[in-house]
Amino acid sequence: MTTFTKLASGETPLIEVDANKRLSKIDPMTYGGFTEHMGRCIYGGIYEPGSPLSDSRGFRKDVLEALRELDIPVVRYPGGNFVATYHWQDGIGPQDQRPKRPELAWLGVETNRFGTDEFMQWLDALGEGKDQRVEPYICLNFGTGTLDEALAWVEYCNGTRDTHYANLRRANGHPEPYRVKYWALGNECWGPWQVEQMTKEDYAKKAVQWAKALRLLDPDICLILCGQDGTASWDHYVLQECISWVDMHSIHIYTASNQHMKNVTAPLAAERGIQITASLIDLARIEKGVSPTKPPVKICFDEWNVWDPERAPGDKGAEEMYTLSDALAVAVWLNVFVRQSRYIGMANIAQTVNVISPLMTSKGGIIKQSTWWPLWLFSRYMRGWTVASHVRSGTYDGETQPTWLQGTLGEGAPLLDVSATVNDDGYVNLAVVNSSETDDFSVDVKGVGKDVLVYTVSGPQVGSINAEGKEEVSLSEKKWNGEGTYTFAKHTFTLLRWKS
Repeated sequence: MTTFTKLASGETPLIEVDANKRLSKIDPMTYGGFTEHMGRCIYGGIYEPGSPLSDSRGFRKDVLEALRELDIPVVRYPGGNFVATYHWQDGIGPQDQRPKRPELAWLGVETNRFGTDEFMQWLDALGEGKDQRVEPYICLNFGTGTLDEALAWVEYCNGTRDTHYANLRRANGHPEPYRVKYWALGNECWGPWQVEQMTKEDYAKKAVQWAKALRLLDPDICLILCGQDGTASWDHYVLQECISWVDMHSIHIYTASNQHMKNVTAPLAAERGIQITASLIDLARIEKGVSPTKPPVKICFDEWNVWDPERAPGDKGAEEMYTLSDALAVAVWLNVFVRQSRYIGMANIAQTVNVISPLMTSKGGIIKQSTWWPLWLFSRYMRGWTVASHVRSGTYDGETQPTWLQGTLGEGAPLLDVSATVNDDGYVNLAVVNSSETDDFSVDVKGVGKDVLVYTVSGPQVGSINAEGKEEVSLSEKKWNGEGTYTFAKHTFTLLRWKS
């Protein structure tokens, strides 16, 4: 079976960028994070009291410093699967009086020493030096939780009147409301691994009733519906029933394969998921007669990453060791979000530290895994507007993961995966993944300027890793005059940046 198709004789690889053709605005929330009470994400990750690397509040200073480089706009909390048995009042008040509970999602014990107030304080610390704060995004317990409990949590966080839970927040040392805007109506309630899994019918009915009550308490909140992966009958049904009550629709996808080309093309399944979800949203708006003046429901891709649960089991901490191949896959993921920015209201990489994360901690410091570098480059530069780009290259038309993806790719997946942006400062940014394990490509780049800054993520082979005392995947910088062709080396991610 043929797996690669080369260009026809006489054709050369081409990338064309039209910085004047702005397609859609990239929401800053695209570069969001996620912290779950899972493995070492919270305890031993962002929070480690008593460590010489932590501040007086117990927050790891090296983690904060690294994450500030990403300019994270929003962080989701406290899960994830964890939230289905989490009762938020266990995590407030004096720490030595908080109860320890069995944790059923990841089969651990939750000490509750880190809860709502600590999370808000950590966000404040993360946002130090920024013009805008890092927004909290809280997921409500749709498993063992109740509507009364959810209303109490919103009141505790946002209440301004002389009411019980607002006063409880004040008594706990936080007189001003936290102003939490983003609230999720459960997490993966469709999944058989969930405590209190639901049918789509039961979920939709509950979501509407909760949304009504939550908006009566705080009409300014943004409610996020629990979707699947955008391609399921669940998504179709719950959008039909709930479209008038929500602001965003959540979908989750993880991709991974031990075979390089399957691994690096798998994120294209998320692109199809986004496109299908956007169509389902439009269909629900039309069929339910939603007012055209109501802002469109956006997609909240609030869990995404490269993750193989067999390779890094969740109940063992899910500490993936990421390769260069995984870094290229993450770059393709981020290209997808840029290309589909018209539909994305938020995206959250899972997770922020240690758990399937580009950032790992040890007793002596932090390790920036291979996947850190594409995330750093995108969050730093790929903002503003998505602009038109065109690519001509050889293609991969072999087996894919998931298998259904192969049948949707037409002539195959381009070996050069591309997105382009223009920032408000007038800089054009071109992100290019050369997924080929064997071939460099000399490419005619049209629309490029002069004095081009070039950032390249590379390593000796697709299996190269970064670990403590071992750094095989790195970021290099150079300049190019923009003349002639540019050679994108095999198995690299490159970002070209120039002033328009």
